[in-house]
Amino acid sequence: MRVLLSTYGTRGDVEPLVALAVRLRALGVEVRMCAPPDEEFAERLAGLGIQLVPVGPPVKAVMRGTSLPSAADLSRYRTEMVHTQFDIFPTAADGCDALVAAGLAQIAARSVAEAAGIRYVYVSYSAVNLPSPHHAPPPRPGWPEPEVNDNLTLWELDARNVHAQFGETLNGHRAAIGLPPVDNVRDHVVTDQPWLAADPVLGPWQKTPGLDVVQTGAWALPDERPLPAELATFLDAGTPPVYVGFGSMRPSPDIARKAIEAIRARGHRALVSRGWADLDLVDGRDDCFTIGEVNHQRLFGRVAAVVHHGGAGTTVTAARAGVPQVVVPLQLADNPYWAGRVADLDIGAALDGPAPTVESLGVAFRTALAPETRARAEALSTEIRTDGATVAASLLLDALR
Repeated sequence: MRVLLSTYGTRGDVEPLVALAVRLRALGVEVRMCAPPDEEFAERLAGLGIQLVPVGPPVKAVMRGTSLPSAADLSRYRTEMVHTQFDIFPTAADGCDALVAAGLAQIAARSVAEAAGIRYVYVSYSAVNLPSPHHAPPPRPGWPEPEVNDNLTLWELDARNVHAQFGETLNGHRAAIGLPPVDNVRDHVVTDQPWLAADPVLGPWQKTPGLDVVQTGAWALPDERPLPAELATFLDAGTPPVYVGFGSMRPSPDIARKAIEAIRARGHRALVSRGWADLDLVDGRDDCFTIGEVNHQRLFGRVAAVVHHGGAGTTVTAARAGVPQVVVPLQLADNPYWAGRVADLDIGAALDGPAPTVESLGVAFRTALAPETRARAEALSTEIRTDGATVAASLLLDALR
């Protein structure tokens, strides 16, 4: 039995599928994965013995600037990606029994699966990405911001925007392989039975007519890597620091300076993760330490709070560690959603936007570092599931059998 997994995006998009791939292989399934050709993804998959089928340009190159590409560039990237997918996916799916696609960017996946006569599964990592009257669509960079507040109307506009971007291109390719046109690209990609790879406590799905969502829990692998010796020494040398990191995202340029100033004002040490933005320390004082890629599962249990952008993976990793969170959401994808969930669950604080002040950070730290917030975060950690990828692998295998 063979399965093709496909996604395009940063580490937060790739890593959950890596977890699914490992669990599927443990059940005897052969797996290959379509993903960006970035070196870190290629090394990660090669180290696990998973075949990489590179698709599209390196994500790090696309996101190399301090801001997102222009609306025109984003539209061009999106159209080019559909053409690329139709060029690569059919060969990648050859001999496969199923295609699992993560994220709305996988426009060609269902059509390729349909033409090949194999099972297609769409997966989202956050409830906010699935149409529902219970929430508004996530921000979609490069498309017009609607001026209405009704969720159903917003989702209708969202479907129109997605179809306006992709409809002509998708239907042109479908016609070329003998498939009929679709009149709603978004719902075609998402299907009426999508999977939700998010924790049911941290990010629950509310029942919605027309969608039969299968919520499996978040997909992640246990990470047993030890912390680097220098980092362990820093952690042992004083009280737990506050971690500041934005992963693959590029926050406002002065966020590290502002965060460290606010952290120091609360009497705490700071730990800054460079990430793709190459954040660094403001000065050489010994109450701060800069790190590269490390094991967050091991690290987060040793910090006082986690400051991050609101990615699904970081949010659930911090929640599992029982550590309070301060979310500085970029106005992108599911970042505002996860910021809202952290605030709603009272396991931390959420800022209003991506460019906080020292003062607003100070208020957030006062909330996050309060003993009662830590107690709520620790209590919630016992409810977070860790078997999401195992559940999903078993569901897929049962369906294929």
